[in-house]
Amino acid sequence: MGIAYPFSAIVGQDELKTALCVVVVDPGVGGLLALGDRGTGKSTAVRALAALLPKMRAVDGCAYACDPDGDDSACGDCPARARRGAKVKQVPVPVVDLPLGATEDRVTGALDLERALTRGEKAFEPGLLARANRGFLYIDEVNLLEDHLVDLLIDVAASGENVVEREGLSVRHPAKFTLVGSGNPEEGELRPQLLDRFGLAVDVRTPGDVAARVEVVKRRDAFERDRAGFVAAWKAADAKLRNRLVAARGRLAKTETSDAALARAAGLCMKLGTDGLRGEIALVRAARALAAFEGDPAVTDAHLRRMAAPALRHRLRRNPLDDTGSTARIERALAETFGA
Repeated sequence: MGIAYPFSAIVGQDELKTALCVVVVDPGVGGLLALGDRGTGKSTAVRALAALLPKMRAVDGCAYACDPDGDDSACGDCPARARRGAKVKQVPVPVVDLPLGATEDRVTGALDLERALTRGEKAFEPGLLARANRGFLYIDEVNLLEDHLVDLLIDVAASGENVVEREGLSVRHPAKFTLVGSGNPEEGELRPQLLDRFGLAVDVRTPGDVAARVEVVKRRDAFERDRAGFVAAWKAADAKLRNRLVAARGRLAKTETSDAALARAAGLCMKLGTDGLRGEIALVRAARALAAFEGDPAVTDAHLRRMAAPALRHRLRRNPLDDTGSTARIERALAETFGA
């Protein structure tokens, strides 16, 4: 793996960076979709996140990096390993790329052909979903993903398990991951079924002022000239952010969400006419994660306001009588619900 660009060195794109931090603090928010112009740092930010994440505890020798303290999501082999006194190790949180041209076998896993041919054994070779368990599955150009893979991801994202039934194999293993996608909406729309599976969606735009564009070019040029030196210069800032994320995770369970905050979120979603209740759930969880990230003891209107657009903009119905963009509609609804 090459040297990743430091997360803290990314210029601007505050909504994207905040949303990424929110889904790190609480993966239950449901993942992140970043759509916008090409060359605006979407992939850079996601890959920088991998280097920023603190390590996690995992059962040594487990292909799915099962949590030694979480039996409810363990694979079939880990309870036996625990009885044998399996060791626990610290491993990086996986950030796995899912290429657009990947086959279904590569994604879900399949028969280990080498063992089948050389030893005559039927053994399972885990795929990308196994590697992404307890981590992040990243899909660049997610709107160009083939339909059969979209269907597969929807099923696995809903159940948290990957089931493989082929070639005499019957395997079920945990596949709980945070889905992160990026793409350019001009190249195609995302299927509504998959769009709804993302907890947050952010718009990423090209910087509109000269100073920001100059700073982006200066930092990128410095990184390309001396990657190790540039990363070292930003090491302290990334470490500070990493510690902040760890502290936020510890505070999350203690961060209060009052009935008044829940009513505010529900009222906003009703005014916007969002379908189902996923909008409220994503908004409340994202606002709570943001409060924990910022060290606040409870969710306030300020947290709900900041997370409203990312949590709801991709859930709005198209109104033929209102050609206003989704973000503007949310801002208008916020003003009416929360006051100016």
